[in-house]
Amino acid sequence: MLVKLILIAAVLGLFVAFLRSKPGVRIQAGKRVAVVLFAAVNIYAIVRPGDVSAVANLIGVGRGADLVLYALVIAFLMGMLNFYVRFKAVDQRFTALARAVALREAEVVNRERFPDDEPHGALAASGSGSRPGDPEGS
Repeated sequence: MLVKLILIAAVLGLFVAFLRSKPGVRIQAGKRVAVVLFAAVNIYAIVRPGDVSAVANLIGVGRGADLVLYALVIAFLMGMLNFYVRFKAVDQRFTALARAVALREAEVVNRERFPDDEPHGALAASGSGSRPGDPEGS
């Protein structure tokens, strides 16, 4: 009985920490609902492990512990996929930001190199010596 109380307290503690965390403000409603359901199912499984075994037998899994393990593996893989997709999006935004900063710095360097030039210093830096449409370069 003591281990059940400890496990329930741990699930509730993690649940409260998840909902109170600052990034939790930006968590989509669907994810919040999923976490609530996950916590409820965990608490139910702790209180009534026999029911988990009955569900496992019903769907063809030998033991309730095996069913819980399979569910955790699936949840872990879904979490990793979510993390990968978010990391990929952040990486793309970071790359776009780095490109924008590099272009901005190139404009500043070109303005310093060619102070008499108009804002089109990038064309002058290409070494062409003339701009398209410039009558002097024709």
